[in-house]
Amino acid sequence: MSDVSHTSEVIYELVDKAIEDVGAENVVQIVIDNASNNMGAKTLLSLKRPNIFWTSCATHTVNLMLQGIGNLPKFKKTIDLAKSFTIFVYGHHRTLACLRSFTLKREIIRPGVTRFATTYLTLQSMMEKKDCLRKMVVDSKWYDLPDVKSKKGKDAIATVLNINFWRDVSLCLKVFEPLVKVLRLVDGDVKPSMGYVYGELLKAKREIKEAFRNVEKNYKEVMAIVDKKMKGRLDSPTHVATYMLNPYYSYSNVAIFSDPTVVEKFMQCVETFYYGDDDKEYRTVNEDLEKFQKRQGNFSKRWQKSCERFEFNPASWWRLYGGGTPDLQRMVIRILSLTSSASGCERNWSTFEQKEKIARKSNYEVLLSNDASEAQGFFFDGGDDNALVVFRDEEDEGEMPGTGIPWSVLGEAMGTNEQLQPRRSARVARKVDEEEWESESDDPDYQDDIDYEDEEDEEAILNSTTFAE
Repeated sequence: MSDVSHTSEVIYELVDKAIEDVGAENVVQIVIDNASNNMGAKTLLSLKRPNIFWTSCATHTVNLMLQGIGNLPKFKKTIDLAKSFTIFVYGHHRTLACLRSFTLKREIIRPGVTRFATTYLTLQSMMEKKDCLRKMVVDSKWYDLPDVKSKKGKDAIATVLNINFWRDVSLCLKVFEPLVKVLRLVDGDVKPSMGYVYGELLKAKREIKEAFRNVEKNYKEVMAIVDKKMKGRLDSPTHVATYMLNPYYSYSNVAIFSDPTVVEKFMQCVETFYYGDDDKEYRTVNEDLEKFQKRQGNFSKRWQKSCERFEFNPASWWRLYGGGTPDLQRMVIRILSLTSSASGCERNWSTFEQKEKIARKSNYEVLLSNDASEAQGFFFDGGDDNALVVFRDEEDEGEMPGTGIPWSVLGEAMGTNEQLQPRRSARVARKVDEEEWESESDDPDYQDDIDYEDEEDEEAILNSTTFAE
């Protein structure tokens, strides 16, 4: 498709042909991002195939949420300070050696599958090593290094010793972590995630509010970004219906069955799935749903309590217990077995591209491109957006030009050898900046407007947060 203009008509024809190839009866949904040409294709396809769902890629959408939050001034300032510190440390042999000495060779840079997942992982890694870093910058071993005498070196010291910086890092982690958990869920290739997307996003929103102590003025901007990206994408009839039909959520909170928005979107889902079959639509909504809701028949079996575990497979659960509601069972099994992201396909594309590069036996290393690592922004300014292709001789054992960083250090710190393996390609989703975000310029006098009770409480915040690997 590289030499074809990606108009709505072209995309529609391509998707429609694929549906014909695999059989329309075997297709439940199309997963893609919300670019305008894709939405045009959705309109065309819905006219011809009104019983197929068109779903926004959850990985792409959560990336947009993280990007928008990361660009808010209160978070961008902290991220930029962390980035400046890592750029300085990794930019010099001696400072990097000193860091590894104090952290027992544990790196700060931790490449992730997306640029904002990398931001979270790096901030998390810094927080875990907070004590090591603070001891390092006041130790004579660090202070005697000539590189530390520069302005950037002094700024790095000031950042690590600033209690407000660590308080802000803690807040960033508390806000980012719930969404990163959702990102990990929807980006997986093993467990079908459709039945969990909406429920886990609601949980993430609650946890974000708690990070701001449920003070609306403090979480208002973050919630506005999450809600804006979620609306029309991850709150579709499919997402909401699978949320209600996943007993992990609805059997633990029966109020879900009474939520008018949830019920309405469930009915919209039924109308799409059984489009044109009035009898099945009626039985699904008016008979089968009642049996599931009131736990009648097989739904009353004591063994069905297996649904209380997050790890259980809701589609398999419905195969076992849903026999008394055949019309609802057929729909639920198919929609609960769906993926919620297109990132698995894009990983395949990256694998094919890597194989092509190997086949060409080129002598360049894409050390700082998306194919190699998304951690580049924590090495060089502007690295988030610009792929840097570096040409060098295969026998070159020196430094990367203009950086002072040896190739061996780059390879080790960025995990280049591992990252360049096709199965581990880090480019998961389309560029998340398809939508333009406007962020305020950095204000040197910017003051965090979040209310904290007292200094003792600030320190408690820093010490109370733990993060799972």
